[in-house]
Amino acid sequence: MYNPFLKRVLDILISLTAIVILFVPMVVIVIAIRLTSRGPAIFRQPRLGKDKKPFYILKLRTMRKGAPADTPTEELVDADKWITPLGRFLRRTSLDEVPQLLNVFIGQMSLVGPRPTVKTQTAIIEEREKYGVYELKPGLTGWAQIHGRDSISDTEKARLDGEYKERLTGGFFRGIIIDIRCIFGTFSAVLKGEGKKPASLKDTENIN
Repeated sequence: MYNPFLKRVLDILISLTAIVILFVPMVVIVIAIRLTSRGPAIFRQPRLGKDKKPFYILKLRTMRKGAPADTPTEELVDADKWITPLGRFLRRTSLDEVPQLLNVFIGQMSLVGPRPTVKTQTAIIEEREKYGVYELKPGLTGWAQIHGRDSISDTEKARLDGEYKERLTGGFFRGIIIDIRCIFGTFSAVLKGEGKKPASLKDTENIN
């Protein structure tokens, strides 16, 4: 079995290294967010973690203050008007997710695992429960993210999350290899823009 202690040690070492390397660029982005639109630069959003225990995920703000709260962006009329120009870039490059390295460092998330869900995403939650996915910590990236990301159905995402869980527990080296594939596959997907919904079709932000 892939040693959970080793996985945690790697999460700490890699997330801390990334935080140090990205600190200055993130400070610049935070300042740019504050200068170009009203509201906090970083916002917190409740998500389901390991064993479905709630925690607050961290993200860079990409929407304007006053955006409708608790409503998926794809359900908003004229959702584009709520997204800032800088926010559109941050979403397209996934830079808005970088603050989650802090979630990884403190142990709420892992670098690799199923992406954390909002409690209202009942369809994918029910599908994931069939595979025991919530026995794992949620991840900054995951097996589903390098196999289609936003372009695949909730059913397929849950199946891939279940496949990741099975592979992770299938042996020490198998677990390491799948995590490495997910990390490098994510960089490739982000650079190529593969499987990414338009910026206007991501989660809304409660910053009211």
